[in-house]
Amino acid sequence: MTQNDASQAGPQATYEAFLEQGRFMIQRAKSTGEYVFFPRISTPTGATDLEWVAPAGTGTVYAITVNRSRSGSTNVALIELDEGVRMMSTLPEVETAPIGARVAARIEEAETGNRVVFDLVEGGAA
Repeated sequence: MTQNDASQAGPQATYEAFLEQGRFMIQRAKSTGEYVFFPRISTPTGATDLEWVAPAGTGTVYAITVNRSRSGSTNVALIELDEGVRMMSTLPEVETAPIGARVAARIEEAETGNRVVFDLVEGGAA
């Protein structure tokens, strides 16, 4: 997907198309440099000149919860990307992680489509 293609599709469809290509992309306002996530048409401050950019792909665990059941456990994590935006995801290789732990993004294939998940970075305590 190119920037021109992105202007033709809605923000969510564009985000999902990038994921299907194996690319993790977020938006940034050209005029202010403000990053945003979840995909949208304007920033919280009102800028509408959004472009798609590749984030560094690293961040920290801001919050995490573990859901335990008889069939196992999963987690839901709020990750603060190094660009300053937060996104909900999961750390599929571990049950839990300490707040402030450093993580790195990767794209995981799922039945419902590709998704961004995070892995702990060795020695990555904040």
